Amino acid sequence: MSCSIVHVYRTYFPDPPGGLQEAIRQIMLATGAEGLENRLFTLSPTPFPYELTMPEGRVVRRRSWAAPASCDLGGIAAFSAFAKLARQADVLHYLFPWPFADVLHATVRPCAPAVMSYISDVVRQRWLGAAYSHLMWRTLRRMKVIVANSPAYARTSSILTDPSIRDKVRIIPLGIDEKSYPAHGDDGVFQRIGIAPDEPYFLFVGVLRYYKGVRFLVQAARSIGAKIVIAGSGPEWGRLRAQAAELAADNVVFAGQVSVAEKVALFRRCRALVLPSHLRSEAFGMVLVEAAMFGRPLISCEIGTGTSYVNAHEETGFVVAPESPEQLARAMNTLLLEAPLADQMGRSARARYERLFSGPALGKAYADLFQEVAA
Repeated sequence: MSCSIVHVYRTYFPDPPGGLQEAIRQIMLATGAEGLENRLFTLSPTPFPYELTMPEGRVVRRRSWAAPASCDLGGIAAFSAFAKLARQADVLHYLFPWPFADVLHATVRPCAPAVMSYISDVVRQRWLGAAYSHLMWRTLRRMKVIVANSPAYARTSSILTDPSIRDKVRIIPLGIDEKSYPAHGDDGVFQRIGIAPDEPYFLFVGVLRYYKGVRFLVQAARSIGAKIVIAGSGPEWGRLRAQAAELAADNVVFAGQVSVAEKVALFRRCRALVLPSHLRSEAFGMVLVEAAMFGRPLISCEIGTGTSYVNAHEETGFVVAPESPEQLARAMNTLLLEAPLADQMGRSARARYERLFSGPALGKAYADLFQEVAA
């Protein structure tokens, strides 16, 4: 049956990218391939034009007037634009957390049934969590279905295990449609960052935020006999560069923001992808799925979230203790010195991607859910 979905999240492309924006794009692309119509409502500090037509669907934007604690806030125009979209929707799909979306839902009171993809607990902004608690629970209890992205997160979240909503929780992993990435990478990135042909290196890709644990990776660098490429920008950029200089970690290469084609090239040749995130704010780790898609082994930390669902310990890579430069270095040196093991883990990562995190798996799971709720 034909089904019109309106997705709701605080930010989206072409504003600065992040893993969750990519996750939303992939859900839209994958369900579009299943015959669903996708639109997205979002805010932007520069929302002109107000509407964008993208391969994944139509994006409707209104101005973000402020973003305290990364919570974008809209004005009257946001309420009217959302209300119009909601009237046209068969299903509303919220991505949590975004407290302003709770305000939109409570104010507009849309007739369309709603589901929520629960991406992450409110981890750092404890004061916001306390102030937001009543509205959050009101919204959660009004959802038809709440989607967790991994069994581990559903099991360890104090919110998702609450008796009032736990029967609504289902597991649908995030995923990536391989066809949405360039077939060929931009190898020019290697000359730009000083990586020689056939030179092994480890790769971190992501926004440099407090919970990514990159400082522990920099601490481990002097124990690693290969370069570590850090691709991305963000609030921790200056602090990490200063740390690397202070430690004389000359093998840490700061690549800055990279294009999608450059990222593809970096994935294809890296010895392994390292995601040292040490806090539950890293709820899933889309970059792990990206690396698995390219058949690369993975190194991540055990933080009780979806990262250890994507990266199966000693199968697709290594899962180590958080905040441990020593364990990071041990895992990295093992993959550096044992190339056959790295190749084997990379093949296992690719097989796990195809089974659990591919575009067809993602599209069918979400399309089935949306059509069930719409019916």
